Amino acid sequence: MSTVQTSLPAGAVASGEPSWWSRLQTNRNFIALWFMLPAAAFLILFLAYPLGLGVWMSFTDEKIGRTGIFVGLENYEWLWDDAIFWLAVFNTLLYTIVASAIKFAIGLYLALLLNRRMPFKAIIRAIVLIPFIVPTVLSAIAFWWIYDAQFSIISWSLIKLGIINHNIDFLGDTNWARASVIIANIWRGVPFVAITLLAGLQTVSPSLYEAATLDGATNWQRFRYITYPLLTPIIAVVMTFSVLFTFTDFQLIWALTRGGPVNATHLMATLSYQRGIISGRLGEGAAIATAMIPFLLAAIAISWFGMQRRKWQQGSDQ
Repeated sequence: MSTVQTSLPAGAVASGEPSWWSRLQTNRNFIALWFMLPAAAFLILFLAYPLGLGVWMSFTDEKIGRTGIFVGLENYEWLWDDAIFWLAVFNTLLYTIVASAIKFAIGLYLALLLNRRMPFKAIIRAIVLIPFIVPTVLSAIAFWWIYDAQFSIISWSLIKLGIINHNIDFLGDTNWARASVIIANIWRGVPFVAITLLAGLQTVSPSLYEAATLDGATNWQRFRYITYPLLTPIIAVVMTFSVLFTFTDFQLIWALTRGGPVNATHLMATLSYQRGIISGRLGEGAAIATAMIPFLLAAIAISWFGMQRRKWQQGSDQ
């Protein structure tokens, strides 16, 4: 008898098992990778590439209309001795810390208030969102009129009440200007914090509060031992975004004060724009913007460690 030998195509499996390509096509991780590629390409094109270009530009003396040459750390050395740059760093940290802390306190209070049963709750929640959805420039123009040295409604009201006898130059005095821009930022940022924390409160089971009430827990004890621990992951995320938005704020400051008076409200973002775009020194402006990265990474790191608190909710001992 003669045996007939058949040749198998390359990559085929004689035992009838699926090939590696067939297994790969049904692999969930491989499919997830393909779904992530468009988003990854978008991030690389519009985020990673501009960031890398900006970092590279900070090591050059590039100016508008002229290609720069590599100068190493010269821009950073110059900034190290620049008093205005350090004033901008101080203003940025003060602006971010004070505004973020007050936004969190007011936002948490509003979230707890809106989480209660009350009439017209949906309408009230929509009204709370208005400061956040109004364009930043329009908000800045409104505050510009509120803070006007001659026609300020605040000064007019205080004069009528007999508290002061002359108008306050809100945007002309260094201390008043700092306080004014912080208040404007708080007004815009509170709705974001409040609505996000309210969404987190909606996930807390009412049975936990009922059990605590039966055990005789006070309102403060229910907040401390139930609300706050369960809300910690949401707080970490929302405060990270709040800090990032505040630290990189540009539109509100530029529309209100242009960094004045005498650089009292200059943030790192506005100073970078002034030096890089208006003055035409792109390398120096890029160096100021790059100097913001360590602060932003620190905020992200704090958020990441804060989210680790969630492990105990999942039954982990770590």
